[in-house]
Amino acid sequence: MIFEWQAGLWQRVLENAGRMPHALLLAGPAGGGKRVFAEALAARELCARPGPDGHACGHCEDCLWRISGNHPDLLRVIPEADREERSDAPEKAEGGKAASRQIVIEQIRDLQQSLTTGGHRGGRRVAIIDPPEAMNLYTANALLKLLEEPTTNVLFLLISSAPKRLLPTIRSRCQTWAFPRPPAEAAARWLAGRKVPDADALLAFSGGMPLAAAALAEGGGAAARKRFIDDLASLPRKTPLRLAGEWESWLKSKDALATGFDMPTLVAWLQRWVADLVSLRLGGPVRFFPAQYDILHGLAGRLSVDAALGCYNEITQSRRVAQHPLNARLFLEDMLLRYARSLAASPAIRR
Repeated sequence: MIFEWQAGLWQRVLENAGRMPHALLLAGPAGGGKRVFAEALAARELCARPGPDGHACGHCEDCLWRISGNHPDLLRVIPEADREERSDAPEKAEGGKAASRQIVIEQIRDLQQSLTTGGHRGGRRVAIIDPPEAMNLYTANALLKLLEEPTTNVLFLLISSAPKRLLPTIRSRCQTWAFPRPPAEAAARWLAGRKVPDADALLAFSGGMPLAAAALAEGGGAAARKRFIDDLASLPRKTPLRLAGEWESWLKSKDALATGFDMPTLVAWLQRWVADLVSLRLGGPVRFFPAQYDILHGLAGRLSVDAALGCYNEITQSRRVAQHPLNARLFLEDMLLRYARSLAASPAIRR
């Protein structure tokens, strides 16, 4: 089933029944439920007897196959690293290469091969690509060829949190459905129904995205967030170089590996922290860390507008290479030194 804030988009599905485009780009911020919507739409397309509300019946042969994970006409193309979270993923040999976070060209070729054969009982087929931005140029061009010459009776569902990173030609071959940030009341209500602890703070930290907030609470992210705040508050009492060493060890710890806490996540969190500093210096609100207003207010008082904006731009540059830093320790040292220097370089601001 879909979420309440997706009711308008689901109505669009019903209005397009029988005449859906061959490719949909479901685009919007992460953590709002795009994947849940895509799965519900795929279930409807494959179901033999959808209900009056448009959802799959859940009882026909096609639904039972889909629920068991064995429907021959539901094709998923996802990075190998995401596959590892599923129980049907092949075991990796000890000491083997880390699973790829990219969708590789062989996967698109396999998809093409699968689509050359007829669908089960001549019915509808659905191909989910999630996320399409996890493709390099060659892989993207291979997918583009499939979209340009679509096979009959196939629906492509591309689930993207960064649609601007896709080739313009891929975007032009898809009908884009925008998934905006859920209304605050609906997001808070959903989290309350799940009894998520500290829901307001986690929802703010997640940019108003309820599924991201719930994932933080359920995956140990709340404790990591608390440590992150405490560590930043320890500067300059603790030197940036010392903190960089502690963060390097943190990222290698069993807890971090178990919860998926990695370098890109850490840098994204620092970017949010600095974004709140910039907002305060420009007279705006604290968006991501409202409970830490006093700490941020004190830090913002030490920053000029130029220093705040410069620090944010530098963290943004760091985020672009956070996935594969050449040396993790040096990367963290450089990032934290830049942050600390921004605070130290600005004279006290009188308010």
